[in-house]
Amino acid sequence: MEYIARIHSAFPEKFGIPRQSGLVKELRAEIVFEEKFRNPDALRGIEQFSHLWLIWEFSEAKRSKWSPTVRPPRLGGNERMGVFATRSPFRPNPIGLSCVKLEQVDLEAMRLVVSGADLMDGTPIFDIKPYIPYADSHPDAIGGFAREAPEACLEVKCPSGLLEQLPPEDGKALLEVLALDPRPSYQSDPERIYGMDFAGFNVRFRVEDRSLHILDLRPLRKES
Repeated sequence: MEYIARIHSAFPEKFGIPRQSGLVKELRAEIVFEEKFRNPDALRGIEQFSHLWLIWEFSEAKRSKWSPTVRPPRLGGNERMGVFATRSPFRPNPIGLSCVKLEQVDLEAMRLVVSGADLMDGTPIFDIKPYIPYADSHPDAIGGFAREAPEACLEVKCPSGLLEQLPPEDGKALLEVLALDPRPSYQSDPERIYGMDFAGFNVRFRVEDRSLHILDLRPLRKES
């Protein structure tokens, strides 16, 4: 298979990315098609759909061997489940599936703007398919150990004026990402300072009880 496009998002690293698509609706990303697939006819009619399925590669999670069981973060990282009963990136074939909202179609640049993506910047995309409500939505479906959508569990506290370094939409998205608690489930040291790269900044924070304190935003160095 060939990559048809790559996505450009606010996350240059895996840490901090929402664990499922749609959890942070304010997160915007751009899908830019590879040269071979920059044919406007390939997007004809896509604007008629509100949501899309993205089929993509876990390009940062490739392994030479696979395990039949994994430890889902949703279960605290302490319980093993069958790999095919989870959405773990560590799979025999490192393929991901995400549903995103289509915000804009730019035929001239062969670019799609989407929201709610859970993909790292530069992630290669194998295919794009329209989300069809009557076929893809099953309100009576049973969600196993993931019955409920994760909710914001932390109160985010930020010094006055600090988020003004970011565009308003990025600042709002950052607060929602942090409220979901991006830390690994096994870490709870209140003195530990975390760093998360987001939208051109390294966001430094710590968590005490149920409060997340943003300490600083440091501009990332641009690669020469």
